Amino acid sequence: MRQPRVIMEVGDDGVAVITVSNPPVNALALTIFDGLKEKYAEAMRRDDVKAVVLAGDAGKFSGGFDINVFERVHKTGDASILPETSISVAVNVIEDGKKPTVAALQGLALGGGLELALAAHARIAAPKTLLGLPELTLGVIPGSGGTQRLPRLIGLPKALELMLFSKPITSEEGNDLGLVDAVVPSDELIKASRQWALDIIERRKPWIRSLHRIDKLGSVPEVVDIIKTARQQAKQSFKNVPQHQACLDVIEEGIIHGGYHGILKESSVFKDLIFTDASKGLVHAFFSQRATSKVPNVSDIGLKPRKISKVAIIGGGLMGSGIATALILSNIYVILKEINSEYLLKGIKAIEGNVRSLVSRKKLAKDKAEKALLMVKGTLDYTDFKDVDMVIEAVVEHIPLKQKIFADIEKACPPHCILASNTSTIDLNVVGEKTKSQDRIIGAHFFSPAHVMPLLEVVRTEKTSAQVILDLMNVGKIIKKVPVVVGNCTGFAVNRAFFPYSQSAHLLLHLGVDLFRIDQLISNFGLPLGPFQLQDVAGYGVVVATTEIFRTSFPDRTFQSPLVGLLLKNGRNGKNNGKGYYIFEKGSKPKPDPSVLPIIEESRRTINIMPGGKPISVTDEEIIQMILFPVVNEACRVLDEGVVVRASDLDTASILGMSFPSYRGGIIFWADTIGADIIYKSLQKWSELYGNFFRPSRYLEERATRGIPLSAPATTSPAAKARL
Repeated sequence: MRQPRVIMEVGDDGVAVITVSNPPVNALALTIFDGLKEKYAEAMRRDDVKAVVLAGDAGKFSGGFDINVFERVHKTGDASILPETSISVAVNVIEDGKKPTVAALQGLALGGGLELALAAHARIAAPKTLLGLPELTLGVIPGSGGTQRLPRLIGLPKALELMLFSKPITSEEGNDLGLVDAVVPSDELIKASRQWALDIIERRKPWIRSLHRIDKLGSVPEVVDIIKTARQQAKQSFKNVPQHQACLDVIEEGIIHGGYHGILKESSVFKDLIFTDASKGLVHAFFSQRATSKVPNVSDIGLKPRKISKVAIIGGGLMGSGIATALILSNIYVILKEINSEYLLKGIKAIEGNVRSLVSRKKLAKDKAEKALLMVKGTLDYTDFKDVDMVIEAVVEHIPLKQKIFADIEKACPPHCILASNTSTIDLNVVGEKTKSQDRIIGAHFFSPAHVMPLLEVVRTEKTSAQVILDLMNVGKIIKKVPVVVGNCTGFAVNRAFFPYSQSAHLLLHLGVDLFRIDQLISNFGLPLGPFQLQDVAGYGVVVATTEIFRTSFPDRTFQSPLVGLLLKNGRNGKNNGKGYYIFEKGSKPKPDPSVLPIIEESRRTINIMPGGKPISVTDEEIIQMILFPVVNEACRVLDEGVVVRASDLDTASILGMSFPSYRGGIIFWADTIGADIIYKSLQKWSELYGNFFRPSRYLEERATRGIPLSAPATTSPAAKARL
């Protein structure tokens, strides 16, 4: 692999083009900063150099600072690894250099890459270049002057939007805002940038040091008011993390006391933030997601993914129509099969509704929407299945029905066709029991709504071929999902690990804890919905069906609650009919429904598990632990059984599939921050008090006893090896 380097070429016109080269995105590795200082020093020294153009190699300016350095800092605790770029490079070398610099932007200029460009005296960009400062998604703030220069170039309100929400813009938008001075064709970029640099020398263009600009900042009272409003919004939108408020502090410091003061504060705050739990969690989540594409004996054996041009979907309900939407939006032709014309029409209308909704929310251009809708065709039989590359079965969770469908599609489809099921809980060996082509059977488990949720569990059986796994992973990437390869078991990885989530909530409820307190605490922890509101939204039919499946598979650790049955008997079905634990009214947020409390009391009397007939006394922290530690416990069994390739895959799946807060790094990462020993002892205590539901798993006990992190690679058992 080619080493990161900085190249300088001086033309006859007296312009030195300094190029950053570090494929694939010209990340700013530590050696790049040394190279920039060296080449700039040479350019400033040489009499034949009048000005500088700063560019990136191979059609990209720079994707930003090398995030591997963050990981090294987190592992070593040594902040001295971080380069002092803000003053030493951006200010001293570029902005205050005695010769002007023009940044030639193309492809992308993100994070530290854009910050270097902001320090230049002008920015020329190729069309559709992506510009942004996404540092807050990693728990830090821009650390090379971005917090100070961006507001001075485009005004405070827009700069806050770009930084606080990590929102990228195109070079065309940047040109309108004043971030970019001109947009020129890609093949003219370097030529135009050279000319602009010469024009600065000849005073035909202004020599602008953006750190010194104040014309777009507004008055101090205006600034204070804008930042106050932004603080309130950030408090609502970004709970439990420090970087958004810290970013506002730094911006305010620079505007009130001057840009240089702001730069110094930015540098100091950046170093503090990198050691926060939020940064550690977010950086871990970033690398975990990247690691999911590395699957032993699949991605490393020289196979190439086959082209999937046409996919048949059986079932046009919520999941089937969502999957179809995701496919047609990525230019994959879909055959949608239903059992009758009424259901088929509903399915097609659902797909149209999904696409139109994206248009109305300005997430999709109208012409692209019309093109996508031409990519779907409805059918009532298997005639059109003769040339499909993949079938995804998305019917109700009924084993005999699924078995019949798989026997039918094996006959109707070509021999290369992938036979996939979207089942969320049923063992794929059972689904494909009546088929001969076991090597083509795979799970394509999407999460609802399928065209929105980013996770795709690629579920392999012991017989699924590596080629089929690779093909489905590739389809996942094409339709903008994150494919995570998991083993075959009841619930697979995410639903299996999280099945105790609602069970423990029901157990606590029957021990006398208030349900709305439970939901509020889990929401405060960072999950979007508490367990009871989640049941309302999912629908009680789903709750009853999945509980029964898990009860059958894991009878030793399933809590039996009569509550959902009582709710249904009382005419409640959650969001489906507007009344569950909460009241759902159109146009307003769900409201706790006090009239559900007598039903809860009836359920409590029925099973009568309160010690001495009185509600237990628990702290807020204990409630969170009693809900989530059983999830960690089941996740340990998932790791022990080899259902996932690595612990970090389960972290990614928990974030993308269950909306576990990314700033906590994922379920296993979070558990390791608490410690296996604490979790084990807590579960052991609760199992003695409240029963087998809390009994610690063998894996957790072993890790706690030996002091090994839960995320450390497991000594894979023969059963786990077979599963993987």
